[in-house]
Amino acid sequence: MVISMREVDPVFKGAGQKDGLEIWRIEKLQAVPVPRESHGKFFTGDSYIILKTSALKNGSFCQEIHYWLGKDTRQDEAGIAAIKTVELDAALGGRAVQYREVQGNETEKFLSYFKPCIIPEEGGAASGFRQAVVNEREYVPRLFVCKGKHTVQVEEVPFARASLNHDDILILDTNSKIFQFNGSNSSIQERAKALEVVQYLKDANHEGTCDVAVVDDGKLMADADAGEFWGLFGGFAPLPKKTFSDPDGNDDAFPSKLLCVNEGQTFPLDCEDLTRALLDSTKCYFLDCGSELYVWMGRETVLEDRKRAGLAAEELLREGNRPRCHIIRLMEGFETVIFRSKFSKWPKKVETVVSDESRGKVAAILKRQGINVRGVAKAAPLKEESQAHIDCTGNLQVWRVNDCEKTFLSFYEQCKFYSGDCYIFQYSYRGDDGENCLIGTWFGQKSIEEERSAATSLAHAMVDSLKFQAVLVRLYEGKESMEFFTIFQNMVIFKGGASTGYKKYVSENATEDDTYSDNGVALFRVQGSGPENMQAIQVDTAAASLNSSYCYILHDGDTLFTWVGNLSSSMDHGLAERQLDVLKPNLQSRLLKEGSESDQFWKLLGSKCEYPRQKIVRDQESDSRLFSCTFSNEINGGLLMLQAREVFNFTQDDMMTEEIYILDCHSSVFIWVGQHVDTNIRAHALMIGEKFLELDILMENLSRETPLYVITQGSEPQFFTRFFFTWDSAKSAMHGNSFERRLSIVKNGVKLIRDKPKRRPTTSSHTGRCIVPDKPQRRTTSSSPDHARVRGRSPSFTALAANFENPNARNLSTPPVATKPSPRTTPRTSPEPGKPPLRADSIAAISALFEQPRPNLIPKSRKGRAVNKHQPEASKPEPEANAKETAPGEEDGQTLTPAKQEDEKEGQPEDVEGLPEYPYDRLRTSSTDPVTAIDQSRREVYLSSAEFREKFGMTKEAFAQLPKWKQTRLKITLQLF
Repeated sequence: MVISMREVDPVFKGAGQKDGLEIWRIEKLQAVPVPRESHGKFFTGDSYIILKTSALKNGSFCQEIHYWLGKDTRQDEAGIAAIKTVELDAALGGRAVQYREVQGNETEKFLSYFKPCIIPEEGGAASGFRQAVVNEREYVPRLFVCKGKHTVQVEEVPFARASLNHDDILILDTNSKIFQFNGSNSSIQERAKALEVVQYLKDANHEGTCDVAVVDDGKLMADADAGEFWGLFGGFAPLPKKTFSDPDGNDDAFPSKLLCVNEGQTFPLDCEDLTRALLDSTKCYFLDCGSELYVWMGRETVLEDRKRAGLAAEELLREGNRPRCHIIRLMEGFETVIFRSKFSKWPKKVETVVSDESRGKVAAILKRQGINVRGVAKAAPLKEESQAHIDCTGNLQVWRVNDCEKTFLSFYEQCKFYSGDCYIFQYSYRGDDGENCLIGTWFGQKSIEEERSAATSLAHAMVDSLKFQAVLVRLYEGKESMEFFTIFQNMVIFKGGASTGYKKYVSENATEDDTYSDNGVALFRVQGSGPENMQAIQVDTAAASLNSSYCYILHDGDTLFTWVGNLSSSMDHGLAERQLDVLKPNLQSRLLKEGSESDQFWKLLGSKCEYPRQKIVRDQESDSRLFSCTFSNEINGGLLMLQAREVFNFTQDDMMTEEIYILDCHSSVFIWVGQHVDTNIRAHALMIGEKFLELDILMENLSRETPLYVITQGSEPQFFTRFFFTWDSAKSAMHGNSFERRLSIVKNGVKLIRDKPKRRPTTSSHTGRCIVPDKPQRRTTSSSPDHARVRGRSPSFTALAANFENPNARNLSTPPVATKPSPRTTPRTSPEPGKPPLRADSIAAISALFEQPRPNLIPKSRKGRAVNKHQPEASKPEPEANAKETAPGEEDGQTLTPAKQEDEKEGQPEDVEGLPEYPYDRLRTSSTDPVTAIDQSRREVYLSSAEFREKFGMTKEAFAQLPKWKQTRLKITLQLF
């Protein structure tokens, strides 16, 4: 980049070195820094330069420059502001986009820096800055007009009846009360946003103590506040209709024109179609779009040419009498998405010279002038997210979609997916504000469209049954979100499929069925971020599938290899060891390091060939951007017509309950649905997200398979709210529309009224398991298909079980795991002498904490058995075998204490005939309609025999034969205790 530097204002030394705002005011044709405490205060007779620096997650800085012109600013000051803006951009390396802001017609991006609003004061630097009168006896009422749904433009108007109209919202600030007048044609969202201005005036001018009143246009009610308001205007009288005219005309009909700038003169270019090839790096150009005038500056242009182009743009608007038009100046290589979208052909990547060089040249010139300027500023890169912000101790249920129905998967099969199938999962867990539920669909790469549609429909029905309190997510194989892998923890994805849909796919496409076989040849790539997030994914059995950044497992029947890539980490090696216990728990693996493979290894892969050897860089989370969505009343081809408008510097208060918002995080897209959104639009929420991906508004080349989340207001999970600087869940659960909610906050402060408490999601009737554990505990990962994956296991139990880990086990890195229930008797220890035996309540509490008593003491004869991956789940143990088990801490032959005799007595069968029977839902401790006048400690005896067997998996007689501690555990699990 060529830069001719004859003068660079020293005031810009060190600008853009840190995140935040920097402001300069033009005083006597010089840029003077504005103190931080005065940021947001503007005077109508002045011109300002505002630099916004944002630290991105990739460690770089993004800068945007605005120069603001007050309505009474002098022409020479406005010109100096435009020139100094170009100088500031040059000092920053030519990276920044520059915006011209005119008082009363500021861009939403600019207004978002000073939320909730800016209220320019009369005066300026030359007049000594008129100060507002704060003496209560001299307090002068002021009338403001407010416009905008997402950012508010506030303008002071004369305190007269003629300023009132039906279209706008006006705020009257008096000595003792602030009135908000809502025009009859204003929207709920505009009224809610205006209340933020009311709150601002209340805090700034009245120390937060004055009264607030709302007056609705056209409502003639005997209201004291309305009477007081109209009394200030001389009494009530009807308002005339306002005729509205757009001073800029219809921008949609304005044809875009491209003009070349040469030495301050403009020449139109005759072209039928706008393409990137028309722009020359040695020149400056104007793209006139009516309401916006873009100034494009080639990277080879000199600084003086850029200054002249900026002044020529100002002159063009003055000659055309277009004071409200925005001027946006861009440097080649740093064009905005909106600018690029104006061209029919714009390459994805344009080769540009790194602007660090230009900034270095500027710094060298400044240094020769005696100014010490540091190099290009870089923010500290944010650490990659290591957690999924979702509780890991919840309850997981999984179904495979078969044709148009779903088939429930057992506890031991729910983490084994096939690429040819579709799955539905429901995960319920504790959140910060109660119970949360996540319902999702997972589509394998070779699943058929019919089953995908069926899975989507079934998942929607599940969300509907929970009254939209569950979060809906759509996932594709290979594009899973972090939350998905954290929920499933130890997951295996096999080739092929188990549903009839995949068989249909194989038949129709005349392809070979490649469904995984335990005795065949298979290659698995191991990936993940730790023991609680690891996957083994079957890939093509070929050398080309290898990558130096991963570890792989290759087996052919009883032959087993572990291949370790040179760029893999020690954590990757540990994950591969753990996955061996899942895929081949009874075989010894042969470790092969990259470069030392055996001939047999390459023979199993077909032949040796080239494969990727570079380091894989995991995608980092991009900076999130929020969009407000609007829709037409028609449906085109089954999709709602979508228009998305970005909300800059967004907060929770920017989201209105009547609208739908899309939070684009690049790696995931969230569709937030307000409580008062129309039912027909709400039903198309997932389709709206798909349309957003299709439009690719930010031109990020978003994949159509990007994870989509549908979130209803009031049920926001932590992995969504973490993208907001602050989040108050009570605001999402308030009564009324956006205006009524905001009015309640303004009048009552932090006193919030909730609609209703979150109800506890219910479990499917066939599982008999509670949705959420009674206590959130850390969950560890099971590593063997013969072992049940334990949820909610405490750290203390993990440490205790680790002491009993078999030292002769093959994989020492594998954590202790729980086993399936078995009729064996575990070893027992004697209580310490001198200590009283455990009582029944202590036994019950410990049993509820530990899911299995000492699950790691496994007899060698049982642990050495081979396990067939496709073997059906073992049948439940017989009651007679369970009856022989004793509670932890008991000893054979020991005389029972009175407490133990009581426990044994309670465990014996009793006569339950003749007792009334009640449904399960009325016997639960959390029932909304509990049964009264029953024995509260023995709720289970009031269940019918059929429902008892369904819930407990056994008869009442068999249950009575169980030890007391097992009965207690089952009742706690079912919430009957």
